[in-house]
Amino acid sequence: MRAKIDRALAGNAIAQAAKLAETALARGDVDPMLLNLAAWQREESGDYAGAHRLLRQALILAPGDPLILGAIGAVLRKEGLLDEAAAVLDQALAVAPFHAATWLERGYVYDALRSWADAKVSYAQALALDPMLAPALAKLADGAAKDGDAATGRQLADRALAIDPREPTALCALATIDIEARDGTAAEARMTALLKTAVKGDDRTRAFTLLGDALDRQDRTRDAFAAYGRAQTNFRSIYTAQLSPTADRPSHRSFIETIAAQVRDTPPAPRAIVDGAVAGAAARHVFLLGYPRSGTTLVENVLASAPDVVALEERDTLVDTDEVLVANDGTMPSLDTLDLATIDALRAAYWRRVTTMAGSVVGKTFVDMNPFNGIKLPIIARLFPDAKILIMRRDPRDIVLSCYRINFTPSTAAWAFSDLVETARHYDALMQLTELCRGRLPLAFHEVRYDRLVTDFEATVRHLAAFLDLPWTEDFRKFDRTAQTRGVRTASATQVRRGLFDGRGQWRRYADNLAPVLPILAPWVERFGFDA
Repeated sequence: MRAKIDRALAGNAIAQAAKLAETALARGDVDPMLLNLAAWQREESGDYAGAHRLLRQALILAPGDPLILGAIGAVLRKEGLLDEAAAVLDQALAVAPFHAATWLERGYVYDALRSWADAKVSYAQALALDPMLAPALAKLADGAAKDGDAATGRQLADRALAIDPREPTALCALATIDIEARDGTAAEARMTALLKTAVKGDDRTRAFTLLGDALDRQDRTRDAFAAYGRAQTNFRSIYTAQLSPTADRPSHRSFIETIAAQVRDTPPAPRAIVDGAVAGAAARHVFLLGYPRSGTTLVENVLASAPDVVALEERDTLVDTDEVLVANDGTMPSLDTLDLATIDALRAAYWRRVTTMAGSVVGKTFVDMNPFNGIKLPIIARLFPDAKILIMRRDPRDIVLSCYRINFTPSTAAWAFSDLVETARHYDALMQLTELCRGRLPLAFHEVRYDRLVTDFEATVRHLAAFLDLPWTEDFRKFDRTAQTRGVRTASATQVRRGLFDGRGQWRRYADNLAPVLPILAPWVERFGFDA
């Protein structure tokens, strides 16, 4: 059996080798290689938990084996456990620093963590160890394309495709460059050809999305919307087991609604009092929230352009509170009765995490940008009563359309966005919670409207700066250069690099497609004062 497996591996017939490994394991043979191959088969079928379980068994038999550790890192990434994946991969590299595939996987993890600088270093190291590693070239090409460096992106993508003519990330990088250059026809041809191959998984989802963008460039909105729908269908086919709502895993909307019910049933509390400074805390503390695709990335980069302002892009800085204050179904303990020791510990953990992610913010203004932090407003009010809250407002119809058209990092929220009607209902739930918190929590709130920001930039930013006690600076206007320097990894990267991109009214071209959700959004369109 071992000889058959070795022959299959020598011929690159990994699926055949994995099937033989399963047979060997079933008859009682236990060996790290057999477990690793069987785990690969589980991983390919989307059973990441099963793959992880087999790899942990293999690691017991071969402690510290860098190949097994690397495989565990890959599975952890696909399970969404990114910090754990990074730690395991660093452990593997400490044992075998010259293993190119582990550096490549580390790049994937830091890409998912939106830390492009770390991802880029990892891809470059993988490529230095193996110059023929087409995926590393492709990822560097994709990063250059997203950063607006078309020349570098094309050069790296061409190198990757010379090694592997079907390398999906390289083809997607070229399509991204074509779309940004307004050449929808070229991008359509690339993605149509790619989709005729055996491309699968997240690469297939992205190919359908880019095909939609290419068709949109040609004003073929009906075909574009169909392509976006196929992308979301493919996303669901991949992540059903991992993300779809179950009795033990409520939907993200249900999670929000549970929190809203608790806020509604709790009497309005007086402003919380917190004693003493916390090590590492910023001089000014700002939470920038709203909803994905509402313009938060634009405002974040405007603020980050000013001296002594540090901004962090969509990182889960409040993750330490999840294990203590929020259950998986959204239920929370009585926040008003939290003991001071718990409050102090959670505040300290927050600022330690911020320092790790953003560097020192002592004496500076820190902007914590995460559109979903509206869900955590009750916790913010208890832990950080002095923080100022910025709420980004954009036409709900543009937001919902944009969320449906984007590839988000897999999560229960991304699952909501894979269905148009659920996206609208999710938006409705979060807006209800946010407005409820505005009326009941003693926090300082300020609205920033996207439509006013793109039509009357200076007046809007002056009001915003005054709310934050920041002096006006002409540096605010340099947000596009700030975005290029910092490297934006949200879906808004292309728009922010262009300067003051006016994305209003895009929903009108898709009005027929949006018909099922317009009644859900109508109350918010009216409440926020957007033209019908």
